[in-house]
Order: sequence, then C-alpha cells, then structure tokens
Amino acid sequence: MSAGPLRLDVLTIFPDYLQPLGLSLIGKAREQGLIDLRVHDLRDFTHDRHRTVDDTPYGGGAGMVMRPEPRGEALDSVVDQGADAAGPGGVPHLIVPGPGGAPFTQAMARELATQPWLAFACGRYEGIDERVYDEARERMPVSVVSLGDYVLNGGEVAVLAMVEAVARLVPGVLGNAGSLVEESHEDGLLEYPVFTKPPLWRGRGIPEVLLSGHHGRIARWRRDERLRRTALRRPDMVDRLDPASLDARDREVLAQVLPGFRPETPAVAD
Repeated sequence: MSAGPLRLDVLTIFPDYLQPLGLSLIGKAREQGLIDLRVHDLRDFTHDRHRTVDDTPYGGGAGMVMRPEPRGEALDSVVDQGADAAGPGGVPHLIVPGPGGAPFTQAMARELATQPWLAFACGRYEGIDERVYDEARERMPVSVVSLGDYVLNGGEVAVLAMVEAVARLVPGVLGNAGSLVEESHEDGLLEYPVFTKPPLWRGRGIPEVLLSGHHGRIARWRRDERLRRTALRRPDMVDRLDPASLDARDREVLAQVLPGFRPETPAVAD
C-alpha cells in the first residue's frame, strides 16, 4: 500500500446514505488523514432539468435501468481528481456491489485494504447499463461484489459494510492492532466468546479458566471455543480448514460437535 491515505470514492444518487462513514473509528480515521473518502452525487453529472439518471430497458421488462452517461462522466471526473492517489496514470479499482457478484469475504477485504485507491459505484433500480462495466474495464480493474445471496434496494448499504470492513484494516485505524488477530474469519475460524465485569450477572458467572491468570490454559480455552462455535454455526468453514493446522486437541473438540468428524483423521468428513 502507498504511504498516503487510502483513497475511497463513492458514486451514488443518495449521498446522505453514506453519512454514517463520518462516525466512530472510520470518521476519526478520516479526520486523522488515514482515509480520504469522497462521495459524489451522480445527479451532478446530468444535463437535463430533471437530473435524470435512469430510463426504460431495451427489450422491455419491469423497472428502470441506470443510464450510462452520468456514470461515465462521474468516473471520468473521479479519475481526473484522484490520479495522485495511485501515482502518475493511476486509476482506481472499481467495485460495483450487486447480488450477481463474487462473495465479499474477509480475505477480499484484506486484499482491498492494500490498494491505494478504490471507487464504489452504487446501483439502483434494475441495475447499471452493461456498457458502463465494459467501458470501465478498458481503463481500470472492475469487480462486481455481493454481500450475500439476497437483494437490496441499492448498493449504498453494501458500500457502508465494505468500506468499514476494508478501512478498519488500514494501519492506524484501530487503536489496538492486536484486535484483528483473532477476529472471526481472520484464520478460518469464528471468534471466541468474550466476557467483562461484573463477574456475576443474573446468576451467570465467568468461565473459571478466564479468572485463572494461566495464559496457556486461557489460550487453549479460546482455541477450543473458536472451534466449537465455528463447527456449530458455520460447519462449511470447518470443511475449508487446512488439515495441517489442526492438532490432536483440535480434532477432539471438533469430534464433540460434528457427528461425522473422526478424531484420527485430519479432515472433516463429508
């Protein structure tokens, strides 16, 4: 990643939707110059009195399609304004949220956080004229990315999630970088349960091991709980674990939760 701030440009017809990115840690990171986030109103790139950004689809069908002209002019403007973010001749990596895209994962967030410049194109209605994708691919990397197998009214909600997931990985954004080490999905497992004061709440206490001060036992307990939680909530993730990363205790814990898992084998049974 470049030494400068992570440059983020968002193209949308609802700029106010992105206001939450001025709050909390992401807002502080912007104030500190770690992230340069700019939101662009697509309607500023229209040329009719109605500021039209959509039209009926060729071939018929329900709904409206976002016209290519405002989107193309907006991308031209973003590239002209932000070329310094990626060096001479630099262009952003264009991310288009959509249910037909590649799944957004923690691994993808990590990879995107290493890039100097990202641009997000928020779609609405039935989608964006396909020629916008084709033209953009001739100038910059383009990725269509999905938050999951469901449909939203527009890309803004997805951009909020993606920007937060990416921006928090930028060095300096989180006060304690160690918070990233054992988070869910960072190494193929979900995070372990956490507890704080008071030690007794409504008759429920704290696991004794966490009060022991024994760092080795605490680390083992946390590892066990990560394995149990992943097996219970996301058995598909267990299937993708590297067998070489599992020791004998790991396999024993997994066998307690997954009926098809055999402790003597390094992989989860189908």
